[in-house]
Amino acid sequence: MTVQRERNGRKRKLRVAVAGVAALFSSGALVQSSPQEMKSRAKEKQVLTTQNKFYCNIKALNPAERIRHRELTDKLIATRKEIVETEKGYEFQYSPSNVSLAELADWVEAEGKCCRFFDFHIDLERQGTLLCLRLTGEEGIKPFIRAEFQVPAK
Repeated sequence: MTVQRERNGRKRKLRVAVAGVAALFSSGALVQSSPQEMKSRAKEKQVLTTQNKFYCNIKALNPAERIRHRELTDKLIATRKEIVETEKGYEFQYSPSNVSLAELADWVEAEGKCCRFFDFHIDLERQGTLLCLRLTGEEGIKPFIRAEFQVPAK
C-alpha cells in the first residue's frame, strides 16, 4: 500500500511539473529571445532601476504650479535646438527667441522643488544668441533624463 501511495504521489508531482512547464511555454517565458529583445529588456530594467533611485515628489508643487510646470516642460522639449550628451548628464540648447531666460529659470525653480536630485546649470552664450540648460546629477542620472525628457536614442 505504501509503495502504491508513493507511485501515485510521484505521478501527481510529474503531472504538476508537466503542467508548469506547459504554462511556461504558453506564456513565452521559455522561448529564446533575440539579441535585440534581450538588449531592449536590459535597457528597460536599467531605466526601472534608475527610476527607483530618482523620483519626482509631485506633492512639492501645488496644482497650479504643476500645470504651469507641465506647460513649460512641453515647451522646452518641443523647442530644443540641440541635445548634447555630457559626461554627467545632458545639455539642452535653445534659441532665446523661442524660450526666454525667465521661462527657463521658472522651470528650474519648479523642477528643483520636485526633483531635488538634479544639478541645474543655465548658460547664456554666443553673445546672447544661445540659451543652454544642463542637467546633471549622481551616477545613473542619464537614463532618467533620457526617459523623462524624451531624449532620442542614438
